[in-house]
Amino acid sequence: MPLSARKLTSRIGAVIENFDFEREPDADTVAELRGALNVHKVLAFDGVHLDDAGQERVASWFGRLTTAHPTVPSVEGAARVLPVDSETSKSNTWHTDVTFVANPPQLSTLRSVVTTPYGGETLIANAGAAYRDLPESLRNLADSLRAVHTNKYDYVRRPAVTDAQREHDRLFVSTVYEAEHPVVRVHPLTGERGLFIGGFAGRIVGLSDSESRALLEIFQKYVTRPENLVRWSWSPNQLVIFDNRITQHYAIDNYDDHPRRLNRVTVAGELPTGVDGVRSRQLVGDATHYSPLLEAVA
Repeated sequence: MPLSARKLTSRIGAVIENFDFEREPDADTVAELRGALNVHKVLAFDGVHLDDAGQERVASWFGRLTTAHPTVPSVEGAARVLPVDSETSKSNTWHTDVTFVANPPQLSTLRSVVTTPYGGETLIANAGAAYRDLPESLRNLADSLRAVHTNKYDYVRRPAVTDAQREHDRLFVSTVYEAEHPVVRVHPLTGERGLFIGGFAGRIVGLSDSESRALLEIFQKYVTRPENLVRWSWSPNQLVIFDNRITQHYAIDNYDDHPRRLNRVTVAGELPTGVDGVRSRQLVGDATHYSPLLEAVA
């Protein structure tokens, strides 16, 4: 049967209903999932009974997996699973996953492990819609720009307040990475253009720090316009898949001291390409232990 996709908003997000994760999908079903992801950017599933190995299996339908993270430890015994845990990282910033490496993941999967009695939602933004919202003059400018992304992003981080958070932050920057990406990325499967910025984007090539921040702030405001967002409220046994090539996300710290944990598995991606056809490049650090450099990934 064809997939049943219930839209969450007009611009981003759909719930895929009654999908059977117990059965291994055929190539046509995976292609349907990929097509739905291309359209909706975010796919959500309820009633998903997966362990870490099951989540890895599902993510692998879309391609080769990365390890958990370039610097942060994985779940014990599961080298490809990253715990997104309130104990070590309570709040977040708007970002696209791991853009401080030259080839960030093409997509990310998040599975609810510990949910909160209230709050704890994840916001996800459609960066393609944000690009289309730009006035033509700003689109033309963005098309011509490149930005340097780094994991040493003190300019947007909140100070750690617990020993666990301080240790997490220390590990996060234990190896410094910098990558240069186009400000506008062309999606390799759809040709759609999207703003490829977020919290790891520190400066625009050729501009001063203050000029970079001002311009990035202008572009970022278009990404986080309310009409470009879906707000996902987590419940037990849920899985969310989002297209890391053309989205940003933000974990909301609005659940007091309740524990919250999602497990993340990411799928390796290719070097992003700008409007001019120029690909991203690594400036500092070698992240091939995290994700090998691949050609275009479907």
